[in-house]
Amino acid sequence: MRYEELGGTGVFAVAPMIDWTDRHCRYFHRQMSAHARLFTEMVVADAAIHGPRARLLEFDAMEHPVVLQLGGSDPAKLAEAARIGAGFGYDEINLNVGCPSDRVQSGAFGACLMLQPALVGACVAAMKGAVAVPVTVKCRIGVDDQDPEPALDALADAVFDAGADGLWVHARKAWLQGLSPKENREIPPLDYGRVQRLKVRLPDRFIGINGGIGQVAAAKPLLDGLDGVMLGRAAYQNPADLLTVDPLLFGKPAPSSSLAEVVGKMADYAGAHVAAGGKLSHVTRHMLGLFNGLPGARQWRQILSERSVRPDAGPELLFEAMAGVELAAA
Repeated sequence: MRYEELGGTGVFAVAPMIDWTDRHCRYFHRQMSAHARLFTEMVVADAAIHGPRARLLEFDAMEHPVVLQLGGSDPAKLAEAARIGAGFGYDEINLNVGCPSDRVQSGAFGACLMLQPALVGACVAAMKGAVAVPVTVKCRIGVDDQDPEPALDALADAVFDAGADGLWVHARKAWLQGLSPKENREIPPLDYGRVQRLKVRLPDRFIGINGGIGQVAAAKPLLDGLDGVMLGRAAYQNPADLLTVDPLLFGKPAPSSSLAEVVGKMADYAGAHVAAGGKLSHVTRHMLGLFNGLPGARQWRQILSERSVRPDAGPELLFEAMAGVELAAA
């Protein structure tokens, strides 16, 4: 599925976030938007090839359109990992050229690849040769002392010359030394103008933007001139806002009419997960922010966080927690 086939005014995506956007999180988000493009956590190419593939890569059919993000810098390994991912049914394969963590740097991939655009191009070309689904890249505007003007242009030219179908740009530099991953999401200043200038230079290429976007409503104006908008932490911490994605951006009703309906659907899903031997907390940990800003939000979080970890916790806990929300709102 190519980006333009989604319809609407552009592409809206929920960013890949390590430890957050696992299959349970993506299923949860899908109950609120049928059209959002959902990304996996980053999966290292070696893990996709040699690790527990079913645990790492399986997903529910309801998650479509869903994107597998890979990390790595070896073209042959990335091609094999992309082939494996396509075999699992992912709609797109994305290469991580933006993560600044120490673990990623020690593996010579992620944001440090901004310094090696030719290598990134070789990785994209190998992945494109291995799969029929779109291959995209997610990057920063530069790293460390790079000038974002030539640095981003060089990276973009390399990946598009190699056949990339799109480029998602986190509109901040990454500082590989001196800042933690959390600080790298907050301290380097945002530069939306740099991403917009890239789109002006490459009008026929898909350019999406990420970074510092606090709500779905803020995505709409950014789609005037850009092809896609990606929310990260805001989508995770205030997931109820995703109910506005389909009406606001695609002119279609959300798949759930209320937060209560979302909870009911997730109770069914959590029940199946528990029956298969999983833990309720695997699912509910992603739902703690569902009622943020509403009466009863604290009770909701407290009940789920404290009691979902119990060995006998079942899906009925979701309804018990929601009863506290309803009582507070009465």
